[in-house]
Amino acid sequence: MTAIFEDFSDIDDLAEGLDDPSPGARIMAVIELADSADPDAIPHLARAITDTDAGVRKQAAQALTDFDGPETAAALVDALSDPEAEVREAAAVSLTELKDPASGDAILPHLGSQDEFVLTACLAGIKELRRPEAMEPAIAALASPSQVVRVQAVGVMGWLQDEASLPALCGAARDPEIPVRKAALLALGFSSSEAAQAALAAGLQDPEWQVREAAAETLAKSGGSGCVAALTGALADDFWQVRLKAVRSLGRLGATGAAMQIGPMMDLPIPNLRKECAAVLGELAVPETRRFLDPYADDTDPDVRKNVRWALDRIAAA
Repeated sequence: MTAIFEDFSDIDDLAEGLDDPSPGARIMAVIELADSADPDAIPHLARAITDTDAGVRKQAAQALTDFDGPETAAALVDALSDPEAEVREAAAVSLTELKDPASGDAILPHLGSQDEFVLTACLAGIKELRRPEAMEPAIAALASPSQVVRVQAVGVMGWLQDEASLPALCGAARDPEIPVRKAALLALGFSSSEAAQAALAAGLQDPEWQVREAAAETLAKSGGSGCVAALTGALADDFWQVRLKAVRSLGRLGATGAAMQIGPMMDLPIPNLRKECAAVLGELAVPETRRFLDPYADDTDPDVRKNVRWALDRIAAA
């Protein structure tokens, strides 16, 4: 904080600047109120977000990023309908910074909005607040024609981690759009149910590699013996990014039975993949995999060398 803002003690004095006829002066007043970090500034910033000048309104929407609570949320939700796109976008960004669950009180009534922008912003804003009341509106939002809305709806369910949302998430994993399917598979990681594992295993057969990558990453969180078999099959995927996530997940699952399938992948000309394979082979510490690691103890890539030598030490210790 600069010296000019160190000595004020009266928020009301700062707020007087909001009545200045000059938009530039009013913007400076908004900045000073934000720099105060005083919750008493919130009502004044909420007033500024309705200013006649779009520049002042945008500055107020950005300033509210540093505050929290129901009053802040209410002002930001109102700004989502501002006539200027720059103000609406600033308010949407600030909404995602809210952390107080009570802020959700101002957002929940708008989760059924017919305005795509408002609905998207409100779903994004309430996501990390983990309000259980948001689950039903989020499930309903999966019927939206907007891909962006559906992605945010899946995000809400992912944060809530409620088994009741599994049917909706499994359905979203078959959505026509790649981002929605990917988000749904990542969200399923909270559940170890057979339904979640089946949806994730099916995701490994998706025609798009980004979706298969998400499934391979998430299967380690879901766990289960069926996950190991599905991930072992993914080691032959056409895309190395999918193979890498499958290797990492098998390591997290402690799948020693897959070590001999991971070992030959050290010969692939992709440093990132060799590095991951070496690390996982070290975690699994299966003695027979030493022969796959030995040739790469002096790999040209320093990260690969480091992981290979660490893995060899782990196997020797085992």
